[in-house]
Amino acid sequence: MDIVLVILGFLFCLLGVIGSFLPVLPGPFTSWVGLLILHLTNTVILDWTFLGITLVISIVVWILDYIVPAIGTKRFGGTKYGMIGSSIGLICGLIFMGPFGIIVGPFAGAFIGELIKDSKESSKALKAAFGSFIGFLAGTFLKFIVSIGFLIFYFKIVWKNWAVFF
Repeated sequence: MDIVLVILGFLFCLLGVIGSFLPVLPGPFTSWVGLLILHLTNTVILDWTFLGITLVISIVVWILDYIVPAIGTKRFGGTKYGMIGSSIGLICGLIFMGPFGIIVGPFAGAFIGELIKDSKESSKALKAAFGSFIGFLAGTFLKFIVSIGFLIFYFKIVWKNWAVFF
């Protein structure tokens, strides 16, 4: 049963890293669930302090993921239209352009969103789209770093207990 939990924990950590780029999946929290699953094995006993601190980190990053793009959009003069367009652009970019859509989609979506709000101000829309894009990249980078950190913790713990599992 421990082997199944180790594999399941790894899958959650890996899904968390992937979720760092997808707006519908909370990457760091999903990676944290992988650490929690690893704790549920009979072999690995993680410290509750460690699990608590990593949970707080994942929740703070999850909250910041909503705040950082808004700050980026506001700093560059954007509106809610740009923020919503950025999220829609990310999803459409992933569907139609694959991994390259992660970069192009949010920018194009924010630009189109701002043009929908005020079609006469294309330079303002471009500036707001750039701010939304920078905020999106900052939030994504933060989620990615935390999720990779949790994956590294996972590997260190499994490596330390490798002989017991196998």
